[in-house]
Amino acid sequence: MRPRSGRTSRRQGEGADKAPDTGGKPRREHLAPGPDDALPATTGWLPRGKDGRLTAYAATADGVLRWTETRPGGPDWTGPELLAARGLLPYLSVARSAEGFVHLLGVRRRPRADGPDDTDLVHAVQFQTGRPIRDWQSLGNPHGKDRERGQDIGLPSAVLDGTGSVHLFLRNAHGGLSAKNQSPTGRWGPWGGADAEGTALTGETAAAVTGQGVIDILVPAGGTMVRWRREKPDAGLERAGDEPSATVSPGTVTAERTGDGRLTFYWRDATDSTVRAWRPGSRPVPLGGPGTGPLALLRTPVDGHDCTILAQRGTDGRPAVAAYPTEDEAAGLHWTPTGEPCAGAPALALDGQGRVVLAAVGADGTLRVARQKAEPGLALEAWRRI
Repeated sequence: MRPRSGRTSRRQGEGADKAPDTGGKPRREHLAPGPDDALPATTGWLPRGKDGRLTAYAATADGVLRWTETRPGGPDWTGPELLAARGLLPYLSVARSAEGFVHLLGVRRRPRADGPDDTDLVHAVQFQTGRPIRDWQSLGNPHGKDRERGQDIGLPSAVLDGTGSVHLFLRNAHGGLSAKNQSPTGRWGPWGGADAEGTALTGETAAAVTGQGVIDILVPAGGTMVRWRREKPDAGLERAGDEPSATVSPGTVTAERTGDGRLTFYWRDATDSTVRAWRPGSRPVPLGGPGTGPLALLRTPVDGHDCTILAQRGTDGRPAVAAYPTEDEAAGLHWTPTGEPCAGAPALALDGQGRVVLAAVGADGTLRVARQKAEPGLALEAWRRI
């Protein structure tokens, strides 16, 4: 299956220079992305709310930039507006509940005159699309008041279980897995986790949830991957049997539900920057496409066929998209570059009209959006700059 894409459009979306009254308007310098190698990029930053509207989020040192569709299916957006969070690292884990609530989790660092920075995890919730978020809440860090070790923690990966509670995972300073989760009432429990049993974790965690509510966590550890499962929301973490051997580029592991109780994990090989797909019980399968950062993933029918769509930032800095029949990696795929160079990783979503949407943040900090055309296949309309 070969996606097609339209040419880049320089048409401005209505409201592109206006920010909603619910937050401050960012200064121009806040829009420019940081260095590509500052932190691993993130994807999953284009969730759809309960009302069908998409929201795009991008983390900056002063908080999170937010763009919001004016109606389901667009094409117009408001934003960007700045959701202030001073000291936030330019990395954001985004998780969406079944009700359309969007949870934002990041790492905050605040300088101290008497030694190492204060480092903590912060969490905020957006209950309604385009409305103010709940105040950022500090979740501390797994090392408590040990600020020196606190600086060495990894970056969070967050998922929601069937009760709508958030489960947070990250690599700690000792090379083990740290975890923290909410109760159904919204109260956060203490830090817990699991030891890697003599294997030090070296990469960022990637957590995903099966259709049956089982949480699956995969973390690089040198030349292998360590895997845990949490069968029920209140259960402990159990080491899983299937752990593939792989050299993984840091911060590139993502996953998608691809079958009944099954997940497919994707990552970028550290030796040649190409993509690998893996399901427990199998061997990693190469999918070509050298590039940078994690893969954006979306499972959706295309022309009546169950397909998995992938998007990445190519070696030339431009977004590239590919698709293939779900779980049929042997069918092969073709990577199609599209649009202009972007910062970080692109995102994929279905809009309120059921169309595939590919989004990216440009090198100038503007949001770029391309939607699926109303025709057979996976052809994209011209890019729209917001």
